[in-house]
Formats: sequence, structure tokens, C-alpha cells
Amino acid sequence: MNIHTDKVGIIGSGSWATAIAKMLLENVSEINWFFRKESTIKQFKKNKHNPRYLDEVEFDISRINFYKDVTRLVKESDILIMVVPSAYLPDILSEIKTDISDKYILSGIKGIVTDKNLLVAQYLHTDFNVPYENLGVLAGPCHAEEVAREKLSYLTVAAIDEQQAAKFAYLVQCDYIFTTLSDDIWGTEYAAVLKNIIAIAAGIAHGLRYGDNFHAVLISRAIQEMKRFVDTVHPIHRDIKSPAYLGDLLVTSYSQFSRNRTFGTMIGKGYSVKAAQLELNMVAEGYYASKSIHKINEKYKVNMPITETVYKILYDKVPPARAFTQLTKKLR
Repeated sequence: MNIHTDKVGIIGSGSWATAIAKMLLENVSEINWFFRKESTIKQFKKNKHNPRYLDEVEFDISRINFYKDVTRLVKESDILIMVVPSAYLPDILSEIKTDISDKYILSGIKGIVTDKNLLVAQYLHTDFNVPYENLGVLAGPCHAEEVAREKLSYLTVAAIDEQQAAKFAYLVQCDYIFTTLSDDIWGTEYAAVLKNIIAIAAGIAHGLRYGDNFHAVLISRAIQEMKRFVDTVHPIHRDIKSPAYLGDLLVTSYSQFSRNRTFGTMIGKGYSVKAAQLELNMVAEGYYASKSIHKINEKYKVNMPITETVYKILYDKVPPARAFTQLTKKLR
């Protein structure tokens, strides 16, 4: 893979996709970028920034090929970086009228395909015949807003083959982005899914006015819960204290930029799920993930009190205060 000549296409136009585009243009001469609306493309070209996200990032638009037709973008790209909310991924992929099985695909999606309860890598492999050897996962801890400001950040790039992981990493690493490599695509993806659920729990606790002492216990128990689950679902040697697991959990649970924590805070303060979603005006992946993990865990039966508490609040409509009173007893 020659990073100076390969054609890289981004499918997604939100804040994380915009941050990835900024990283890519540190390393490649040009990118292909899919936007659903022609009006957005026109605004982008006029103002030289994404009109909806990270508008402080100015782009050299001569280095961006804009596409409204996702099939055409796929045909004209060798590498695809998918950065759409997981709930919308099946709809986007259904619009692609060409084979993607020979593409190299890096997933920046921190969610799960909810209608099938599959990780993104699993979904691309089982439903679209993309070999696992062609797939990579981009994980945190990393918020788009800090990438926009060129704050030093660390990314984990996971792939089955370390050489392939390194090739993907070359696309995004730069002066302000350091990368580490991993061969644990399943654990890395599941960790990215679970940390969003835990961040909702942290937000609910904040909304209910629990203090820092409780938050510390919540997160320390959460990393144990994450380890139990990923070790059961995909038992390989992994260091759960690594940035892709513990680091991403911490930043998502504590950061002001975390949409999942913000969503949880609104739920803790008494917002309904629908009202919180409308006010947030962004997708909180943990909402969808909590239902999928609940379904998956019906098979594995891992002890997951925090994740189950979030599910009960969001889907069984158990009042947050009551649910957390019960949770506090389980965290002793």
C-alpha cells in the first residue's frame, strides 16, 4: 500500500469523519469524500470547512474530491474509511451498487450493527465477503474536537495482520497523532462499543448528582466488567489497561466532548430518551449498543451490572434513581 498514491475514500461526514479527513490530508495528496446532500458540498466548497462539524478546521478543497454518489466513490477508491453511525451503516451499504469485497476497509465506527448484533468487522465479513485480512479498526482514546485543535492524541489501529495495521496507521499518524498497533480487532471493537454504554452510566450518575468518589468506583468496576465480557466473547491475551480499552473508557466517561456522557446526564436529570436525543442532535452510539450487548449477553451470561442498568433505564424505562440505587449495592 503506497500512501502517496492510493485513493482513500471517506464514507461519513460527521465530526469524527472530519477529524479523520484532517489526519489523512497530512499524509496523502488527495481524498475522496462522500456527502449525502449537494447543498452541504456547495457550502463546504464555498467556506472551505464542513458546514456542520468542526468548522474551525479549514481544508484545501483542491485536495478533496466530493461525491454525492457513494457507489462512484467506492469504485474510485482503493481504501475505504467508514465513519457513519452504526445504526445507519446498513442503509448506506445498501446504496452501494458495486462489490466491496476487494477493498481495504478501516472502520472508525464506534458502535455495533444493531439489527444483526454484529461488530462492524463481522458485518462487513459475513454480509459483504470482505476478508478479515482487509479490515482494520480505528480506536481511541481520541475526540474529534481535540484533533481539530491539533492536541496531541493517541490512536490504536487494530488488524489481524500487524503489517496491515501498520499500513492503515501510516494514513493517520502525524505530528499530533501517535499510533499504536493491535491484532485484537474483536476486543478493540467491543471495547469501543462498551465504553459508550459506560459513558452513559457515568452521565446518568452525574445527572443524579453522585459525586467524584462514586464515579471513580463506577469506572474501576466498569473496566473489570469490560474485561469479563471481551475475554469471554473473544478469549485471547490482551492488556485491558491499554489505551484502546481503559484509555478510551476514561476519556469517553469524563470528557466534556463525550456525547454519550452528555446523553446520560440528560437522562439522569429526567429527560426522556426521545427528548435527550432531540436536544443532543447527534447520535449517542451507546443508546443502540446497550440493546445489542444485552441481546448478545443472553448467550454468554457475563456478569455486567453497569451495562444492564443502562439497558433497564433506556429500554425498560426503570427510573434512573431507582436503577442506580440497586446498582450501588452491586458495585461494593
